[in-house]
Amino acid sequence: MRSLILLISVLSLTVNAQTITGNTTTNGNILSYVNIYLKNTKKGAVSNDDGTFKIRNIEAGTYTIIASFTGYKTQKKTITVLSDDLVVDFDLSESEMLEEVVVTGTLKAVSRLESPVPVEVYTSTFLKKNPTPNIFEALQNVNGVRPQINCNVCNTGDIHINGLEGPYTLVLIDGMPIVSGLSTVYGLSGIPNSLIEQIEIVKGPASSLYGSEAVGGLINVITKLPENAPRTFLDSYVTGWGESNLDLGFKTKVGNKAYLLMGVNYFNYDNPIDKNGDNFTDLTLQNRISAFQKWDFKRSNNKIFSLAGRYYYEDRWGGDMQWNPTFRGGDEVYGESIYTSRFEILGKYQLPVSENVLFQFSYTDHDQNSVYGNTPYLAQQRIGFGQFTWDKPLKSHDLLFGAAVRYNYYDDSTPATAQEDEVVIPSLFVQDEIKLGNKHTLLLGTRYDYDKRHGNIFTPRMAYKFKPTDDDIFRVNAGTGFRVVNIFTEEHAALTGARDVIIAEALKPERSYNININYLKKFYTKSGAIIGLDASAWYTYFNNLILPDYDTNPNQIIYDNLDGKATTKGLSLNLDAMIASGIKVLVGGTLQEVSQTENGIKQRQILTERFTGTWAVSYKNYKTNLTLDYTGNLYGPMRLPLLGELDPRSEYSPTWSIQNVQLTFDGLTNFEIYGGVKNLLNWTPNRGNPFIVARSNDPFDENVQFNKTGSAGTYNVPNTNRTITVPNGGVIPTANNPYALTFDPSYVYGPNQGIRAFLGLRYTLN
Repeated sequence: MRSLILLISVLSLTVNAQTITGNTTTNGNILSYVNIYLKNTKKGAVSNDDGTFKIRNIEAGTYTIIASFTGYKTQKKTITVLSDDLVVDFDLSESEMLEEVVVTGTLKAVSRLESPVPVEVYTSTFLKKNPTPNIFEALQNVNGVRPQINCNVCNTGDIHINGLEGPYTLVLIDGMPIVSGLSTVYGLSGIPNSLIEQIEIVKGPASSLYGSEAVGGLINVITKLPENAPRTFLDSYVTGWGESNLDLGFKTKVGNKAYLLMGVNYFNYDNPIDKNGDNFTDLTLQNRISAFQKWDFKRSNNKIFSLAGRYYYEDRWGGDMQWNPTFRGGDEVYGESIYTSRFEILGKYQLPVSENVLFQFSYTDHDQNSVYGNTPYLAQQRIGFGQFTWDKPLKSHDLLFGAAVRYNYYDDSTPATAQEDEVVIPSLFVQDEIKLGNKHTLLLGTRYDYDKRHGNIFTPRMAYKFKPTDDDIFRVNAGTGFRVVNIFTEEHAALTGARDVIIAEALKPERSYNININYLKKFYTKSGAIIGLDASAWYTYFNNLILPDYDTNPNQIIYDNLDGKATTKGLSLNLDAMIASGIKVLVGGTLQEVSQTENGIKQRQILTERFTGTWAVSYKNYKTNLTLDYTGNLYGPMRLPLLGELDPRSEYSPTWSIQNVQLTFDGLTNFEIYGGVKNLLNWTPNRGNPFIVARSNDPFDENVQFNKTGSAGTYNVPNTNRTITVPNGGVIPTANNPYALTFDPSYVYGPNQGIRAFLGLRYTLN
């Protein structure tokens, strides 16, 4: 009897279960491999080669049916299943691949395809593929951009673009140049990734709009508008090394005309680890909190008025595994301890006039209290910035006029800053974007700055765009750059280790000349895939280049203007493909040569790779609500700073790679659970080297003998038949120090952190 009832029940379900069929197209053409699924069920299908799909055994009821395909806008429909089979067709429209709105290239909001200046865009989705506690680390998977760690002990670093050192990169937040000088190392930490709308990157000079620091390129971190942000968000993860990161925030409407966006980032790592056995921490211990607040006020005629502020505090230390705060600043146990306190204010106000006139302003106050062993470094930096821009379209001309003033204050405890450095730099700039028919655009611009230390500074710029079809763009950009060097805010090696800093003469400012050629192309395949191709070639020539010389004397860092020429040139290629079955691929490669020529001798720049590769591959299975992300990078050999002819470490780094994998489940309402493994290959730079930090067993050089005879001398190398010439002040090889080294942590080109798992949770309420 029970079997009969069960059979009747099954037959009843079969009779009442219906089938949904349909076709998937785009602009009337077949679109294959589209994911079709019923929301909040496990029912779904993938359309076939001919664009047809079928979902069987659907019980009666009302459902939301969703069609999703990478590269196309997701489409949703509400359907009611009754007693008959149902036909549901989808015609998907292309998403805005390569058509994002950008503002960085020209100070105006334009489509990426229409901008005469090539701009790369990375959204918050890109940041989620490899979650990191700061944007500095997230940029490791951007082609042509490399986060460079400059110290093995405190792990501070900067951003290289196309092989140029970090000081050539300007970092903006919402278009304001508030990250520079002393704060460059820390400016990309502590901004909650959940608050970021997108990151725009311009490779090549942008000095005519943004000033002297934008020689190699710029990175503009654009935060979300409060009204577009989630009502509440939380993103937290932990790693197998004991790192924990928390992003937390919310938005709210205040009254009838104001929106508030609030975010807090907290990062903690308090677990000393020494896997390479040198008794020094492999990863700097950090305790960091950052609070960000942004207000957006609604005004008549949609005029802009927004205010934002951020406070940042960090306590970090690295060094001897036995170090604790009681040893801070002493010479018993070596440690590098840095306390950073910083606040930022920035805003935009569109004047209540008929013309489009915008006032932007920012102010930062940065205080650093640090010790490097027993060497104190106390520094304060204050930067104020104000800028008016007038956007004036006239027929085929789109004019932009600007006037800006920048206030810089800097003081530190080093002998190089005998008195406070305080300067006010006024600026004027003008730009004209000229439409030469439907296919040609010419952009001309120039900037004038007055710096009392260097007089009048002109930085012209030119850009040309040719768009023969809707899917092809050819661009040429050329410009000049001007940079004033502040050694102690840009060169961390000047503060750590035992090298003396030598300034050979009064340093002259640098001049650079650059040309960049870019080609952008979109392809469409019959299977519905979209492929974006972005290729660039560049060349930069420098006058009066200032770079630290580690080679002439291993016990010194010598700063001097290069008596010769310096160039950087290269090719890069990005491929962005949206393929069938929910696969998205972003692959990039860069080949470059960065060199200096002096006295007829050409030499590669130190810590600069010949080639790089990056990739990010994503696949989403809609039936299981799982997304797989595989990200990584590849770096070619770099010339490294050795301490002399006896130094046993490799002169060049090997080719190395950091690879990561992540799995994300988003099948729960408002929640995402993600986890994975970072540094799958467990690569660290100590492979193939006897040590990384030179003489970590004697960080105060207590057992180092120096030649103090007043002239060069010849000395035997212990346990060999070899002799070497040691200059006056140089290190003598001894039985205790056979390689004639001093303590030095500057031999660094990659992270010391090996393989580790991570697990995280996101909550978003829109």
